[in-house]
Amino acid sequence: MSENDGDDAKPVVPLSANARRVLGVLVEKAKTTPDNYPMSAAAIISGCNQKSNRSPQMQLDEDDVLLALDELRGVGAAREIQGSGRVTKYRHAAYDWLDLDNPQAAVLTELLLRGPQTVGEIRTRASRMCSLPDLDSVKTVLKSLAEKDLVEALTPPGRGQTFAHKLYPPQERQYLEARVEKQAAAKSAAIPDTSKNLIDQLIARLDSVTERIDDLEARLKELES
Repeated sequence: MSENDGDDAKPVVPLSANARRVLGVLVEKAKTTPDNYPMSAAAIISGCNQKSNRSPQMQLDEDDVLLALDELRGVGAAREIQGSGRVTKYRHAAYDWLDLDNPQAAVLTELLLRGPQTVGEIRTRASRMCSLPDLDSVKTVLKSLAEKDLVEALTPPGRGQTFAHKLYPPQERQYLEARVEKQAAAKSAAIPDTSKNLIDQLIARLDSVTERIDDLEARLKELES
């Protein structure tokens, strides 16, 4: 792929949770099981619902996957082709759609399939699709994806820093931020401190964030219904 010069960068198009899972599966299987690619709808369903290398677990049916494929085709991220035996099959167009090279596609795919992760987790999991010899190589890929506005850091630099893709719709993005804030508050509360006022403040903050998450989950369910 040619380098993105920045001026011609394509705007990030948010995708639904189902479309993100389908896109991740298509890119993953193209890399790990090329003999079975392009994929039929049935194969995509199986890949979306498998127990390994997925978070959260999903139970998509044929209608879910076909709607997700329509969404991906609409933005130019997937294509329908005629397979052998007149079986309709599908392939991704992620490299063209997002202007990705192989390492970038591998890292972004893992974030699509498993959600936010640390540099170490990304390296361990994405290495099955592309060689990532060390943590610095992953950091370089993450930096290049951030420059394309496809990835961002969710937590401050340092040990355990977490990264996420930027294909979340606004409502899900708010939910993700609330989850990260809750986890940070929980970790802070676990640190011994003799100050009762500080502990009370941390507990209050945790309760507040929990309420935000509950509210966002309810709003997401309303949107999905």
